[in-house]
Amino acid sequence: MGLIEHDFYAQMEGKTDDYENRVALGIRSAFGWKEFTYRGLGLLSRKLAIHMIYDLDTKKGQKLAILSESKPEYGACVFASALAGFVTVPLDIKLTKYELKSILLDAEPTIMCVSQTYLETALELQKELPSLKYILMIDEHVKSKEIPNIYELPDKYNAKWRRRSSKSTMFIIYTSGTTGMPKGVEITFKNIMSQLDSLKEPLKHILGDKKVTVLSILPMNHLFEMTVGFCVFLNFGFSVYYTHSLKPKDITGIMRDKKVEFMIVVPAFLKLLKTGIESELKNAPKFTQIAFKFMYHLSKFIPSYRVKKILFKKIHDKFGGKFTGCIAGGAPLDIEVGKFFERIGIKVYQGYGLSETSPVVAVNYDKRNVLASVGKPIPNFEAKVIPETGELWLRGPSVMKGYHNQPEMTAEVLDSDGWLHTGDIARIDSDGHIFITGRIKNMIVLQGGKKVFPEEVEAVLEKSEYISEACVLGIKRNFGSKENAEEVTAVVVPKEDLYKKHTEKEIEDIIKADVKSLSLQLTQYKRPSTVIVVKEPLPKTTTRKVKRNDVKKLINV
Repeated sequence: MGLIEHDFYAQMEGKTDDYENRVALGIRSAFGWKEFTYRGLGLLSRKLAIHMIYDLDTKKGQKLAILSESKPEYGACVFASALAGFVTVPLDIKLTKYELKSILLDAEPTIMCVSQTYLETALELQKELPSLKYILMIDEHVKSKEIPNIYELPDKYNAKWRRRSSKSTMFIIYTSGTTGMPKGVEITFKNIMSQLDSLKEPLKHILGDKKVTVLSILPMNHLFEMTVGFCVFLNFGFSVYYTHSLKPKDITGIMRDKKVEFMIVVPAFLKLLKTGIESELKNAPKFTQIAFKFMYHLSKFIPSYRVKKILFKKIHDKFGGKFTGCIAGGAPLDIEVGKFFERIGIKVYQGYGLSETSPVVAVNYDKRNVLASVGKPIPNFEAKVIPETGELWLRGPSVMKGYHNQPEMTAEVLDSDGWLHTGDIARIDSDGHIFITGRIKNMIVLQGGKKVFPEEVEAVLEKSEYISEACVLGIKRNFGSKENAEEVTAVVVPKEDLYKKHTEKEIEDIIKADVKSLSLQLTQYKRPSTVIVVKEPLPKTTTRKVKRNDVKKLINV
């Protein structure tokens, strides 16, 4: 099931035939492994599309929302939606009913496909949404008198599909503004097809011509997962497996069972994995710890990943023995974390993208020794940095159509020449490699006009052995000679094990002393003047990005 050529529908048919009996999507269920072959995925997609075209009162161009955790049936809903001529609206399952209502009032879906977990929410929403006529259950072995189940639909597989042009919207991806003004990014068939075409070269360089097995851990409403983890990987004939939880134990279990070779991840997941490995090492015999340290140091001088895998065989065996690497995107990669995995023989390819670019812009697959770079723009993209502001602008066929129902918001970021103003601060080196250094909207402007990028300060603080996570903000003073001037403030979460050994007052003193010491690596004006210690984890998005505005609320500013 792929999407590369101009005729998306013919391409879908072609991939179903090419990889007919290969596993496309799978997940572990209460009944064992549930796996869809490419043919099986095609049949379920067609059956559902026929029902929506002929049995329901629907029209081409209407919207289909999906409220479900990632699972094989989700993929069938996406393809069925395209065959039935709909626009697909994947929803974030972590949102509240009120946030979902705000989005759905903007999107106005006619149909919602829902898993059993979220059926009650869907039924409550239906009462408040005039557009939502139909709800369909997508879980096998679940029966309901009122709600049809896609598995119980008639076995009809051939019909005249409702074809739509390449300029038509394929997805609306809601990224923020959920309780106020919903921001839905409109992604066209052309956008997605361009992504698949542009990612052929990087993926071939990274994985060769193999048909690999992939583990998917990101939610399907995230465009990085929908485009790369779903559309691109299926276009290449890969097998994609989903997980019910992000616990390292569950993930390594699937990796061993299915011999997973590759993943796409957010950097926070790699950090979690690194912490897990380090915790195990702390509890290991002294000899094991010394041996690891020696091999870790030695590995710096070994270019061969095959040799590194032998050195760290025990760790690789935990991952199933076949795992080669991952693309990390969605947030900046902590260089120390990237270096750790590279040293133990797991390749980390830092990528960069935005929902507004469908989403991948660059992947660093050729400058392996410079982990801070996100790589050169993939084919079909132009990139430039505006000298006055340092802002990165992008242009190409993957740039979104615009924000749904928001022409003014669209005009703010997309100019008449087709350049997308990303809001990211970047530099491009002489080889054309991009380095992202911060976000314009996060930038802290001090009283003297000096500018501080929080990301730079956070990268220094995260090296601490005492700090679990840090968020750097510009907080305005409301007193004294610097009234209304922004000051660099660090909101810090200590590591959990500190609470077993110290009082809260002692922990606060340790953290403040450590921040002061680490900050010596920064120019004086960039050093935090205030440090606020909080015990609870910082509020985050589904892709583990810290919500800066929510952190401000947390500390009452």
